[in-house]
Order: sequence, then C-alpha cells, then structure tokens
Amino acid sequence: MVLKVGNCWVARESELSSLLRNRAKSVFSKFDILKKNQFYMKKLSALIGTILSLIPLGQPLIIKTSVVLSTTGLMLSVSENAYAKNSTFFYNRGSDKANKGDHYGAIADFTKAIEIDPQNDDAFYNRGTSKLELKDYYGAIADFTKAIEIKPASDAYYNRGNSKLELKDYYGAISDFTKTIELNPRDSEAYANRGLAKHELEDYYGAISDYTKSIEINPSYGLAYSNRGITKGIGFNDDEGACDDFKKAASLGYKYRINWLETSEGKWCKDIRLSSTSV
Repeated sequence: MVLKVGNCWVARESELSSLLRNRAKSVFSKFDILKKNQFYMKKLSALIGTILSLIPLGQPLIIKTSVVLSTTGLMLSVSENAYAKNSTFFYNRGSDKANKGDHYGAIADFTKAIEIDPQNDDAFYNRGTSKLELKDYYGAIADFTKAIEIKPASDAYYNRGNSKLELKDYYGAISDFTKTIELNPRDSEAYANRGLAKHELEDYYGAISDYTKSIEINPSYGLAYSNRGITKGIGFNDDEGACDDFKKAASLGYKYRINWLETSEGKWCKDIRLSSTSV
C-alpha cells in the first residue's frame, strides 16, 4: 500500500508487487502487473498455427482477439487414439486445461507435447505461462528461455521479464522488456512493466518516461496512469501530479482507484482541485 504521510510518500513493503499483468496480473498498491489475462491473450498467436492444421481446406476460421481458441469442438468426431502420439493433441488439451485453471494438468500435457516434439516452442511457451501462474518463476524462466532459443518472440521475452520481476531481478526484467519493445514497439504493457522495474531501481525519471510512452500508445490504459501516479508521489513528492494520474485512472474505469478515492486514504486526493490535466 502506498500512503501519503504528511509531506512524505511511504510504500509498505508487504504490498509491493511487480507489474505482471492483471498480465493478473497482482498489485503494487496498486502497482499492478498484467499477468493472467495477458498470458492467455498472448497465447493466441501460439494456438493459431496449430488450429489451422486441424481445419479442412476452405473452411473459414473466425478469431476474436479477446478469446483463447480451443479445438475441442473440432476434435469431437476424432477419437483420442488418433491423436495419442501427436504433439498437437497434447498441446491443445493442455491449453484447454490451462484455460480452466488446471495448470498442473496443463503442464503434464505440454510436457508430453515437448517429449514428442522437442522443437515445439509454443509448448515451451505455454508451459512457462502455467508455471508462472503456479509461481514457479525459475521453471517459467527456463521454459521461456527455451522457447526463445527455438524461435525468438516478443511474448516469450515479455513473460520471462514478468518472471524476473517476481524474483526482483529488475535489471534482467528491463533487458527482457526492452527486447520485447524492439520486437513490438507498440506493446504498451511492456513499457508499463519496464517502468515498474525502473521504479524499483529508483530510476524515477526512466519510470515516468516508460509509463508516459505506454499511455501514448494506449490512452485508455488506467493501470499505467495509476502506476505513474505512484512514481510521481514516491519519486518526486508531486502530490498534484500523482492525484491527477489517480483521478485519470479512475475516470478510465480502473476499479482500484475508483474505490481508493472513496476511502480515508484517498480523501486527500479526492479533495484536491487540480490546476492541470494528465497526459
């Protein structure tokens, strides 16, 4: 929890958490990290190629970017025996289990897919996401690293960076998020998470710069406004700037800040009359 005590900002260590997504992602009073939802959305790119291999030629495929694809329906008429030794079968079944929250079962299926096809980078990547959900950060890093060795991809660098954030390897996390941005310059979450790592290293100017870039890419990103506000408060004792960002986050529907403004801890901000607006 971040408190404003007199003219000072204090972050309670027990409340600090990396900006992993929610990838989810977890809170930093509210320094959030995108973790769960982000992982599953990013998994789409890993699933599409596999699903295409199961669809007859000429059959249209409709994809919604907010949904994780499942091939269960496609396989209803095909016996499990037909796929028993097929890496694709175990990969897709593992994905279904992960979506249902059965990460141990998902890991078992992804492992089987890898045994059959040791070059299946998607299976390493998705196994890494399940391990990250189970807080096996070292195991997740190992799987993301293997996926990158087989086929470098921004998502694998991103989620490996999240794992390093959880282990407080902030320099390592910054390196991975920087690589993510090199591969995908429009990844607003990578900028936001790199900003969190920089904040932890007390590089407050760098953190503000990354949060601002994240907001430029995605002006509706309430979490980035909220985290930027924390850095303004802790790093620069900029009460007005921090409050401005907190109110902007709330106006964008960020529930934590909406609720926080109604508490005794947020009253100071709610009562401030701002002379400027956020970026």
